[in-house]
Order: sequence, then C-alpha cells, then structure tokens
Amino acid sequence: MKITDVSKVQSGPNPHHVDARKIYDTPQGIAVVITLQPGESLKKHMTPVDVFFYVLDGTGIVEIGAERETVTKDQLVESPARIPHRWINESKAVFRVLVVKVPRPTEETKLL
Repeated sequence: MKITDVSKVQSGPNPHHVDARKIYDTPQGIAVVITLQPGESLKKHMTPVDVFFYVLDGTGIVEIGAERETVTKDQLVESPARIPHRWINESKAVFRVLVVKVPRPTEETKLL
C-alpha cells in the first residue's frame, strides 16, 4: 500500500503559476491537486484526454467551452478532451480542486 501526504508534496512548475501538486502519476493516469488563492485563475487551455474535476474545498468558477458555472465542495465536473477550459477563484477563500486525467496523456495524444 502506498499513502501520499498531499500536504507534503511539492508544487511543481506550471504555465499557470499556481499551486499544482501532482499526487498520482502512473502509466494509467495522473491526479493533481490545484489550489487557487483568492483572485487566482488558470489560463484557458485544452487537454488531449477527458478530465474530471472534484472540488475539495471552497467555491470556484469553471469554464468549459462556452459554459461557465459556479461549483462548490463535493461537486464533480466532467471536461471532454480538446475543449478549452479553466478555473477561476473569485471568492475571498482558498479554492482546491482535484484534477484526474485518465487515460494518462501520451506524446501522441498531446499532438492531437
């Protein structure tokens, strides 16, 4: 059994310049915990595979394609491959979301 203390995982460099901790990384999938401080957001981007997001803490705004919704703790959001999306924290509190990419993006899928 492997147990990961997420609070001890270091945030890695990313194009969004936010706290992003890769907590699971196998040939089958990737999971990242993103923490957005008040006023922070991700840049709009696309992933080559389907992604689902699970809101861990707080209230945030998710944009997927032309849709925009406010989501809160314990909500799950599905995001299809190759559709632009981003997260925004317009609240006065920390917002945390778990990002899961399954299957794991490969070099071939990144080119699509």
